[in-house]
Amino acid sequence: MTSRQLHLNVNANALGRSAGGWRLRDDPLGFLDLSVWEDLGRTAERGLLDAVFLAETHGFSTAEFARPWNAFDPFVTLTAIARATEHIGLVATVSSTYRHPYHIARLGSSLDHASGGRAAINVVTTMSPRAGAQFGLAAHPDYDTRYARADEAIQVITALWDSWEPDALVADRTTGLLTDPDRVREVDFRGEHLSVRTHFQLPRSPQGRPVLLQAGASTQGIELAAKYADAVFCAAQSIDQGARFYRTVKDRAAAHGRDGAEIHILPGLFPIIGSTEAEARERHALLTDLDPNHDQIGALANTLGLPPESLVLDRPLPWDLVDAPGRTPRSHGFANAILETARAENLTVRALLARDLGAGHRVVVGTPEQIADDIERYFTARAADGFNLNIDYFPDGLERIVDQVIPILQRRGLFRTEYAATTLRGNLGLPIVAPAAHRSTAVAAKA
Repeated sequence: MTSRQLHLNVNANALGRSAGGWRLRDDPLGFLDLSVWEDLGRTAERGLLDAVFLAETHGFSTAEFARPWNAFDPFVTLTAIARATEHIGLVATVSSTYRHPYHIARLGSSLDHASGGRAAINVVTTMSPRAGAQFGLAAHPDYDTRYARADEAIQVITALWDSWEPDALVADRTTGLLTDPDRVREVDFRGEHLSVRTHFQLPRSPQGRPVLLQAGASTQGIELAAKYADAVFCAAQSIDQGARFYRTVKDRAAAHGRDGAEIHILPGLFPIIGSTEAEARERHALLTDLDPNHDQIGALANTLGLPPESLVLDRPLPWDLVDAPGRTPRSHGFANAILETARAENLTVRALLARDLGAGHRVVVGTPEQIADDIERYFTARAADGFNLNIDYFPDGLERIVDQVIPILQRRGLFRTEYAATTLRGNLGLPIVAPAAHRSTAVAAKA
């Protein structure tokens, strides 16, 4: 094993990323059965993966119901997985725009206690403009407001998690003292967007704090990650892109007084695996054909924030529209990665679609050896510390990763052959966060 550890999660959203993959499953409605999710957790744990990751979507329309979706709250699904496993980490995405930080802190800490120290939260600001109406708002808050609120939310969440000292629970039957009140601080936070004054109702969690993740590649997203995150989910369409993002986040973390080595950069990767390259390409074509609503141009236009009619197959992207003020991509990270690739290689829309770039995360079609080669190249070039692995459909796609790709990485000394710890922090090689020194109850918002 090399001194630097490769980290791999499974992005388990909807039991598979391929929109038509559910048509190949024995039970097409398995995404509504928690026992199926428990099986997914066991399979991922058999492969010694770091964590199961679940996204969260707000602002649904009937279009989302054309394929499986994350119907359960992520914390419900991950608690079921936690009870069926012993080692695998559990990453729940939370919206700092539409969930109150007290609720986020309580959910994250509850999952950490329920799993014996394997919980993580992935803080996002929510990109769907329809989400505001879901929560009774006249409009979705603007980008800068969402990120300013996210910054304050993380300050509140971590203050709540740190408000109990490790020895606050006494449980002395003789004296009758259950909790030492001098070791439980009240959190009093006053910010521009959030105000919280309370005692937290859960004691310090098994790993000190749940692991904190962030997903975003905009300037605001990078700053948020550099200040607070233990790991960052991102998009990288090339080694050069990944390496630049990797250095940027770690340099910004150092500017905030943090050790960049303790922040893991985990791009998304979508492998389509076959025993031969031809078989892998046939699998990719089949999965594409199984999606009756497949609209490559529409997906690419949505990702980039462009009108679909502006994309012409054998022409370059409409750069005048790309560079116009007010363009709103679905995801800044996805859009930036695609646009950088298109500019650098002068690609037409057809060429972009041929690479399946509308999917956002990088798609690699090939044999287990080719997938392992790709992972190793990014890892050794320090364009990634690991990957958030998308599966085409469960169980087959995850089993191919676990049974065919993982053993190759293990033989090359890149990936663990057993779990090193019982907590997610331990398996990620991250230190336990020491509680803040006992201090006044007021927590001033940081800019």
